Amino acid sequence: MVIAEGDTSTRQVRLSREMVQIAIAAVLLLVGGFSSVVTGLLVKGSTYHADERLVSDNEDLKSELVSVQTRVDTLRESLEGLYAKDEQYRLIAGLTPMDSTVRQVGVGGPGGDVEETGALSDLSSLIRRAKLLSFSWREASDTLTDRYDRLESMPSITPTRGYVTSGFSKSRMHPLLAFARPHTGVDIVANTGTPIVAAAKGRVRFVSRNADYGLSVEIDHGYGLVTRYAHTSATLVKVGQQVDRGDTIARVGQSGLAVGPHLHYEVLVNGRQTNPARYLLDLSVVPD
Repeated sequence: MVIAEGDTSTRQVRLSREMVQIAIAAVLLLVGGFSSVVTGLLVKGSTYHADERLVSDNEDLKSELVSVQTRVDTLRESLEGLYAKDEQYRLIAGLTPMDSTVRQVGVGGPGGDVEETGALSDLSSLIRRAKLLSFSWREASDTLTDRYDRLESMPSITPTRGYVTSGFSKSRMHPLLAFARPHTGVDIVANTGTPIVAAAKGRVRFVSRNADYGLSVEIDHGYGLVTRYAHTSATLVKVGQQVDRGDTIARVGQSGLAVGPHLHYEVLVNGRQTNPARYLLDLSVVPD
């Protein structure tokens, strides 16, 4: 029914069921088509902006990779300089310089389950080489530390100021006993009270009197080395005390079997007396 405004006349229009269905379908198609066009435009705009962001992000990544590669190159140059220093340190420590093939550890070698390329591969290689360098330096440092400790513990100076009157001998006529027997040290004649110093760093293991040696001191230097200072007039250290080379430990005397004031000085290696002359160096070449 169609009623005109302001007109009392009324018109009646009849539509078949098929026409109504066609009209509804047409409207739905129009609405669907319009929606697709709008959606396509929106998606296209979103994709355009996403592409712009990807391009921008890729440029940033390229710039960052260039920066990383520059740093990797700088690290490589630094490592080469450190390897040169490492060779010097190993030679000073008495160690064999690192072989060139060993120095290149990880270069072209296995880097894990995932294949690495470019800056990432270079960085992994440098990390492995740096770890090797760290191990080498630690080995050289430990060797030098041990060697320095051995040098500090090595008897090397004359323990008192005086004159050597009797040396190390397998058979020497004893001035008091009047028969020959081994002389297991050196005798250094000096005035009574002359200071006696430790020949090297160590720990005092004995301070007491002995029938032959009289009042004496023994110092354990480690590494199987012991020094003995006999016929003293006074001792200035206690058992267990740590001493350094040059510390005053006693004073010259003539206690025990001694003719006149002097120091009887012995060096024992693994419990056996050895010639102390091997351990008496010029004072001018002994470091403090």
